[in-house]
Amino acid sequence: MIYNRNEALESDALYFDAARLKMALFTDANGNRGPRHVFERPGVKVEDNGDVTFCIYAPNANEAEVCGIGGYMGTERHKMEKDAEGYFTATVSGIPAGYHYHEYYLDGNVTINPQAPIGYGCHKLINFFEKAEEDFYLIKNVPHGAVRMELFESKETGKTRSVWIYTPPKYEQEPEKRYPVLYLNHGGGENETGWIWQGKINHIADNMLAAGECREMLIVMNCLYCVDERKDNAFLAGDFDSMLLNDCIPFIEKKYRVLPGNENRAIAGLSMGSYHSLMSAMKHLGYFRSFGIFSGALTRRWYCDFDYYKDFADVENFNAKTDLFFLGYGTDEANIIAGLEPDLKRFDETGLRYVRYTTPGYHEWTVWRRCVREFMKLLFK
Repeated sequence: MIYNRNEALESDALYFDAARLKMALFTDANGNRGPRHVFERPGVKVEDNGDVTFCIYAPNANEAEVCGIGGYMGTERHKMEKDAEGYFTATVSGIPAGYHYHEYYLDGNVTINPQAPIGYGCHKLINFFEKAEEDFYLIKNVPHGAVRMELFESKETGKTRSVWIYTPPKYEQEPEKRYPVLYLNHGGGENETGWIWQGKINHIADNMLAAGECREMLIVMNCLYCVDERKDNAFLAGDFDSMLLNDCIPFIEKKYRVLPGNENRAIAGLSMGSYHSLMSAMKHLGYFRSFGIFSGALTRRWYCDFDYYKDFADVENFNAKTDLFFLGYGTDEANIIAGLEPDLKRFDETGLRYVRYTTPGYHEWTVWRRCVREFMKLLFK
């Protein structure tokens, strides 16, 4: 098990180096009193034997519990014991390695623990922790790329939007070089920061580049929610496809050094983002020559306004316009597997080209990180 306080394991949008300092009164040897920074207890600590100790400071609470939200950690609530200083703790055995969203309950009310990493998931702020056994997403002593946040105007939504872009380590040093682009989408209940703080995509890309495992590329991360409040949106998340093609991609291709040609443009996403990626790739078949579906089925949803199965049926045309069609999922995702089975059987019978990747896991970031790594190994070849 790897757990060495690598910043990638504990950094989030609120802090990078998880020093967790707090202010406390201190009296020195001469009787002088004043504030002093002391170390706060970590909200989550993976013990040497693999147990996980959870801790939250709540001196005015009577009871505290901690639980996962599903997946490998499950949803069982674990009672936490209070000490004289007002800290509640619980040590839990048997939590498998991987990425885990989890929640704390104080007197029956769910709350955020400021002592543990915080991300945005399930449409709210939520705590997470890492019990790592892999190192491909950790920070290593390799050249690092940059993560930039840009603002652009969207005619499709009538609003200013935020987009995050990963650029490879030599982007600034090689001003004449141009790059292919991967448009990478988050899942339902998340936002454009998910692939950074939860997915660690910048560390994954840095490490893969250093190992020669993928092409240099730009990675562009949007928020999928594109509601136009000037209209009565039938689908509450709005029209992401129109925003992407009409607003975001022109902005990226004007401001950044992008290689021309559809073969240098790819799209992928997880869960809800996988379906948005599917719709954009199929609606404009050939515009994204490569696309990846992570933890998603292909069954047409009610809000899709076109029939892409006709393009799957035209196998020769699909294969001619598609360089890489990648489907990845966890072996414990029963609903995804059941949904994909009839389509993959049909693809095998008709000769439609695709790549299937499976890995142990549920509908969690542990699976999606592995999926994106395998996808990027094959991308832009």
